[in-house]
Amino acid sequence: MTISFEASSLNAEDLRESPLAPPIAQPLAGPITTRSQIMFSAERQGILAGVWECERGTSRWEFHERGEFIHVLSGRMTVRQDDGEPVEITAGHTALFPVGWTGIWEVHERLRKVYVVFRAE
Repeated sequence: MTISFEASSLNAEDLRESPLAPPIAQPLAGPITTRSQIMFSAERQGILAGVWECERGTSRWEFHERGEFIHVLSGRMTVRQDDGEPVEITAGHTALFPVGWTGIWEVHERLRKVYVVFRAE
């Protein structure tokens, strides 16, 4: 099975809208709107992949039981791991948040990413 899609060409209306909330992340300064579409799910293997979009805002992320690999298609954010230095992530960047990563994401402009979430073994 091959799954192919153009994540950057999907319209916002094609994605499911929901507020950012636990257990995914905790908004820190008011509600944050997200949009997403799951493209692949293998629950037994603990893998989930798809497209995710987020409006501006600041939120706390805690990857205690899962990690996440992302590739940013558009937008800009700064992430800061607890007790770490800020890292700016923009369109074209790829990032990995390993199991155990905790910190703050500050989305400066609407961000769209392709993601793969993986569960800790």
